[in-house]
Amino acid sequence: MAFDACMMRAVLTEFQREFPEAKIEKILQPANDEIDIVIHHGKKSSRLLFNVGPNAPRLQLTSKVKENPLKAPMFCMFLRKRLIGAKITGVSQPGFDRIAIFSVSGYDEMGFPSEMKMVCEIMGKYANFILLDGEEKIISALKIIDFSASTIRQILPGLKYKAPAMQNKANVLDINRELFFEKLSEFPREKSGEKFITSTYSGIATQIAHELVFRASGETDVPVSEIDAERFYSVFLDWQRLLIEERYNPTVAIDKSGKPIDYSYMDISYLGDYADYVHFETLGELFDLYFAEKDRLEKIHQRAHDIRTLLTSVRARTEKKLAIQREALSDSEKGETYKRSGDLITANMYRIKRGDKTLEATDYYDESCPVVTIELDERLSPAANAQRMYKLYNKCKTAKKILAEQISLWEAELKYLESVQAFLDSAETEQDISDIRDELFTSGYASRMKGYKPPKQSRSKPLAFKTTDGMTLYVGRNNIQNDRLTMKEASNDDIWFHVKDLPGSHVILVTDGKEPSDRDYTEAAGIAAGYSKATADLVAVDYTRVKNIKKPSGSKPGFVTYKTNYTAYVKPIKEI
Repeated sequence: MAFDACMMRAVLTEFQREFPEAKIEKILQPANDEIDIVIHHGKKSSRLLFNVGPNAPRLQLTSKVKENPLKAPMFCMFLRKRLIGAKITGVSQPGFDRIAIFSVSGYDEMGFPSEMKMVCEIMGKYANFILLDGEEKIISALKIIDFSASTIRQILPGLKYKAPAMQNKANVLDINRELFFEKLSEFPREKSGEKFITSTYSGIATQIAHELVFRASGETDVPVSEIDAERFYSVFLDWQRLLIEERYNPTVAIDKSGKPIDYSYMDISYLGDYADYVHFETLGELFDLYFAEKDRLEKIHQRAHDIRTLLTSVRARTEKKLAIQREALSDSEKGETYKRSGDLITANMYRIKRGDKTLEATDYYDESCPVVTIELDERLSPAANAQRMYKLYNKCKTAKKILAEQISLWEAELKYLESVQAFLDSAETEQDISDIRDELFTSGYASRMKGYKPPKQSRSKPLAFKTTDGMTLYVGRNNIQNDRLTMKEASNDDIWFHVKDLPGSHVILVTDGKEPSDRDYTEAAGIAAGYSKATADLVAVDYTRVKNIKKPSGSKPGFVTYKTNYTAYVKPIKEI
């Protein structure tokens, strides 16, 4: 969910409970858009994290220690000079918005008492960290906003701080029964209940609106006209009391593959059986888990940027070549027309004189015997015109054969690139990225990978699973692993699985000379579907004995041919 005003209230409640007063010990800036302040109170210490980036803006307490740059950024040095040794004496949330203001007592450069305020605005891409003096004038900010960046609101040293303009929406904490039903009656009945919540009340994330509507109606996308008003108000009242009484229950929703997909300060159920739900003692622990995984995936995505750029460029070039060759192949189909024209010129040669520009002749090759007009080269003799047509025919015939071969090669190239893209999209570790980079290097793309040198490292291993009945499954994580797994490591009697007609992993079911059960086959096919580009609920998966798999000489990594296979239709799974 988005970090909304309700989440801000929950985080500040947790902060005030844990640190009614806190001394600032250290200030760090591990990233351009993040400030970490190490604080302590009594025997407790923690880090107060301000993330004002566009991807994961948030405010939280954390115990995570991050790697910091060797040289602190200028803004970090400025904060250290003004804030280290100061005390956080209070915190507020003005206007029930996504803004937190921390009151700070310290000393200025001359040793005199100094009052300051740290302002954290969690406004999506407009999020910011601002330091104010005792008169609420801006001292500095992580993101300086001048007139060229915004004509509405500037964040500049020396200006008086003004909070962002509030939207004309109601504060959920001030709503009673009468006001709720009044606003519900004024809202268009055909619009959704989720729209009623988000457009009527301030500071509420869409996911929370989904949850409230789901609790009231059993669905998330329901028009107001189909929601029982009394039930809707009952759900709203329970949620309002949770906020007022501060009865938070930090919750993370995790999908079936183990990836966190949503988080909240309260129980959530609108995702149904699609997700499992994990509860935490504190919001800090929730954020540490949720964003640690998100940061890891973001880091992997960044590490793969050069590969994505390379694949995009090569695929575009390959598709362009294919389009040109397919057009040329279409033109080569005119060969039979040239041959027929040559035959007609030969049959009517007695009627043609040098200098004629056209020949009108009856086409006896067509059952309706139409009269056709053939363009002639007036500079050539009748025999030379016939020979010109036969040469064009032979040229088309040769081109057709060569183009068919070239198109087949480029189609195989495009299919290979799509398989690399599929493995890149499913990469979960930095080792997966390194393996794909090495694969491209060894597959002939070295000239496009400037300055890259393949590292001397041990080979990564394929994924391994145990079926319910105890058999071993191996899953290739890239095309090099697919080749090694299928062509070198698997035994002839092992069973090979692969999604039909789509990029995906080679899956090997190790039989050890035994016959797998029907459940073994189903689970292996499900894994092959899960580790592929397939997105349907029911996926076709081919399977056969490894002895039936062949790799054509000179083919791209991961490409194989096979015969005497069977096809199963299964639901994709990623774990057993």
